[in-house]
Amino acid sequence: MEWSEPRPGHRRSSGSSTSRRALRMAAIVTAVAAMLVTYIVVVTTRADAAETLLSQGRPTTASSTENAGTPASSATDGNTGTRWSSTFSVPQWIQVDLGSAQSITRVALNWEGAYATAFQIQTSADGSTWTNVYSTTTGTGGQQSLPVTGTGRYVRVNATAKATQWGVSLWEFQVFGGTPDNPGTCGTTNAAQGKTATASSTENAGTPASAAVDGNTGTRWSSAAADPQWLQVDLGSTVTVCGVRLNWEAAYATAYQIQVSTNGTSWTNIYSTTAGTGGVQNPAVTATAGRYVRMNGTARATVYGYSLWEFQVFTGSGPSNPTSPSPSTSSSGPALPTSDTPDFGPNVRIFDPSTPVATIQSAVDQAFNAQLRSPTAQFGTQRHVFLFKPGTYGRVWANVGFYTTVAGLGLNPDDVTINGAVNVDSGWNYGDELNATQNFWRSMENLSIVPEGGINRWAVSQAAPMRRIHIKGNLTLAPSNQDGGQGYSSGGYLADSVVDGYVTSGSQQQWYSRDSRIQRWDGGVWNMVYSGVQGAPPNAFPNPPHTTLATTPVTREKPYLYVDSAGLYRVFVPSIRRNSAGATWPNTPGTSIPMRQFYVAKPGDSAARINSALAQGLNLFFTPGTYSLDQTIRVTRADTVVTGIGYPTLIPVGGVEALNIADVNGVKVSGLTFDAGTTNSPTLMSVGTAGAHTDHAANPISIQDVFFRIGSSVQGKATTTLAVHSDDTIIDHIWAWRADHGGAPTGWTVNTGDTGLLVNGDDVLATGLFVEHYQKYEVIWNGNRGKTIFFQNEKPYDVPNQAAWIGPRGNGYAAYKVADSVTDHELWGGGVYCYFNVNPAVRVDRGFEVPNRTGVRLHSVITVSLGDVGTIANVVNDTGGAVPNPAGNTTPRQVVNYP
Repeated sequence: MEWSEPRPGHRRSSGSSTSRRALRMAAIVTAVAAMLVTYIVVVTTRADAAETLLSQGRPTTASSTENAGTPASSATDGNTGTRWSSTFSVPQWIQVDLGSAQSITRVALNWEGAYATAFQIQTSADGSTWTNVYSTTTGTGGQQSLPVTGTGRYVRVNATAKATQWGVSLWEFQVFGGTPDNPGTCGTTNAAQGKTATASSTENAGTPASAAVDGNTGTRWSSAAADPQWLQVDLGSTVTVCGVRLNWEAAYATAYQIQVSTNGTSWTNIYSTTAGTGGVQNPAVTATAGRYVRMNGTARATVYGYSLWEFQVFTGSGPSNPTSPSPSTSSSGPALPTSDTPDFGPNVRIFDPSTPVATIQSAVDQAFNAQLRSPTAQFGTQRHVFLFKPGTYGRVWANVGFYTTVAGLGLNPDDVTINGAVNVDSGWNYGDELNATQNFWRSMENLSIVPEGGINRWAVSQAAPMRRIHIKGNLTLAPSNQDGGQGYSSGGYLADSVVDGYVTSGSQQQWYSRDSRIQRWDGGVWNMVYSGVQGAPPNAFPNPPHTTLATTPVTREKPYLYVDSAGLYRVFVPSIRRNSAGATWPNTPGTSIPMRQFYVAKPGDSAARINSALAQGLNLFFTPGTYSLDQTIRVTRADTVVTGIGYPTLIPVGGVEALNIADVNGVKVSGLTFDAGTTNSPTLMSVGTAGAHTDHAANPISIQDVFFRIGSSVQGKATTTLAVHSDDTIIDHIWAWRADHGGAPTGWTVNTGDTGLLVNGDDVLATGLFVEHYQKYEVIWNGNRGKTIFFQNEKPYDVPNQAAWIGPRGNGYAAYKVADSVTDHELWGGGVYCYFNVNPAVRVDRGFEVPNRTGVRLHSVITVSLGDVGTIANVVNDTGGAVPNPAGNTTPRQVVNYP
């Protein structure tokens, strides 16, 4: 929102599913931080023997499972993002059937935080009589590599004492065998790449069989939509096939066989499953001689055919199957560098308590002062990140300008204490110093502030989140020198924070606070919304305008960067919470990922290089700057973390989609900004596959602090900004903005955009939804059982005349459209504002348009005509009355509950 009134007095991607990660407390967080160190388990083997991984993909059973999302098979699937966990008692066991008697040389255990302190490794010939080959009563969890000597068909871990109140849990349980005379080695070179590939069918000319063996994860083979279908590759000569890797697009096989042949006619199964999960799979094949290798699909996960980004084959002398690629080796291209102490680039300044305060003050002043009275700073290329290592800092007054982030590098906010202020006011705004309605694109997180004078100021509007902050005093959210509440500020977001004193909202017209703790909240103009905020005012909308929910249905806090006690950088990924309230810290449950599991992207990196990093199993960490993308960044692996600091800005080139998230579990996207390119993109970002309703409730995809712009620094165009197809997705604070002003010209026919958010998935939750100025329905919600907590919208300013803006149901388009087919939907705290300054005669018939049925419910919704310029005829459907209100002076219309 940029206007303010003084307030008196379908491109499909790959799919898989993974199990849910349980909530854990402080002791478990510590264990996890010490545990998750590489994408695969890396252990030291004995110098005198080359070993074979015997257990991966083999039948696995357990004494119990915590829930359906943590089955025993998850511990032997080669995926360190899935796990087995037991019920909350001991003894518990997990065992794997190797298929035949094997010589066992080593067992590798990758414990989740709920580890066993006492356990035995046991072998058995029949699954009934067990022999101990290892025993301990002092287990430490983490990763353990245990040399053993034994023989058996069955191997199990028998846990007799546990470290936590939960059960026991393993990310991976690996059994190795082999002798110097039987090394069982399998190569790591993709023997299929560039070879001749054929298929039973192709969907179209753009998805040929050859695209699955070209080494490019941006191309794919897809078949006709029928069963069965096959893809095969001719290796050129007969070799021992010992490994296969399948990189599925979203249209994956639930049942398939891996087959080999010496003549291309007679086929032998070397692997078979009826429980395929999609994503990147490494089936445990039986090493067999063959010239031809094929995937024979017999059952599909979707209504589409079968589709593979890559079909890789590995050869060698023994029965070992390659595990998932490590970040340092991959057949998808040259290994990309990673580090636990990465270079974050020149736009990131890192301070520690020994840094002179004068040095810190000079750095933050230089960044901010360059923006003072600057008409170009709002859409400039400058990016600034100031990171503070754990400790206490003397008097620092950090004024935070555009594209600036101030953040702590502790595991908890109280690990970093700043005396002074992290301040946002309106002094930059050349002649309008009480107007904070354009204080966009800045943030602070993960630190504590002892505010000078007892009050910290954060006068912001959209795209300016405050997360994981401890204000050891009071907080005000409006510009200084208000003179009894005057001054402008409009919309902000606070989460996972604690304010010891009071919060004064002042001129803030709307604000959303989530899962925090405050002493008191003072003020409110039109629409103040709270969910899971301890100390929030009681629900009283419309007078005063507070909408309060005791809890938030589902939350997963944003991943954040921190530095551990050894000086190594890590990203902490908080766990899912349900019906949550209050801040997560200091004992935030979650997972710690070392930075060497991330590709640290920098401006100038190509989309191909970024996709190569993803193909190698890496997460993505974007450093500040702008990124031109001539191809889509595709995230296909479950639980991938894609995050950024300092407002890294992705700009599609040639009308491509900038980011595509497959319909897989647990992908986390945060801290990114998207600028539409000059060639229209059908979408800027999409999540999942239209029509593929896979249940992700246990481990949903999350989108946090992600901001979209159509027109601003670039004269951009996009039909739909964000399309969410995946069920259960969490949208936690986005701003989708079709610009009304910018560094590049804007206008009705210049920076065009139809819709800010399209939701096709079921059970999608939006917490903090800001969508503004789009030319048709700004939010379209087609999925069932959707929920939105806080919605803020301005209609487009620049409608030239009524004839140019006629929707399906009359004048204009509602801001928030729930499809007629939806039977269950709920919204709390929504505001729609108009300011038709190009043509004040323009009107829109309603702010919200929903089907009239009892399962579709809206609470605390308003419309406002800003400055009484332009008309909204009703709040919801034909209910609520028109604005401008006869009372004048930008008086809103309110509907407390609908129907």
